[in-house]
Amino acid sequence: MMVPNKKWILNGVFILAALVLVFTPVGFKVKVFASRLLSSSAAMVKEGMKVPLDSYQWKLTDLENRSFNFEDQRGRIVLVNFWATWCPPCVAEMPSMQDLYNDYGDKVTFMFVTSDDRQKVLNFLKRKNLDLPVYYPASETPKTLKSKLLPTTYIIDKEGKIVVAETGAADWNSSETRELIDGLLSQ
Repeated sequence: MMVPNKKWILNGVFILAALVLVFTPVGFKVKVFASRLLSSSAAMVKEGMKVPLDSYQWKLTDLENRSFNFEDQRGRIVLVNFWATWCPPCVAEMPSMQDLYNDYGDKVTFMFVTSDDRQKVLNFLKRKNLDLPVYYPASETPKTLKSKLLPTTYIIDKEGKIVVAETGAADWNSSETRELIDGLLSQ
């Protein structure tokens, strides 16, 4: 009979820990924590690189299945966040998004766009104590707002130019983001 040595036991513990981190709710929480820890302020797009929206033709519905027409947001500052309940970096940035929304929700249009099951989203918002305007695409997303990564967040100025295009978790309640939004509001 073979007696396990120290190296074999350590390898087993490492493999078990890796499996726990990848395949369990504990792992999800660790990923959310790591995403929060590593997130920084969103970066503004350089002046010459600001891309105008190709279209405001985008129909969405809210959690109550009411229509939302993106065209009505033309001339406003808009923050569009593509997210999902199963995405650790998305979950990580939601508290800072909520704080920003609490202070700017009456001055800036916030759009949290997802394709997740409505009941999962409702349960998630309730469990996390979030009060954010969530939308579902009801037509094709404008090309300039398409991304294959989650989360992806855009801030669009009053002229329809994308001034922030951020993928991954960010601290949206940072002083830099607030200064950026205050500057856009004063224009």
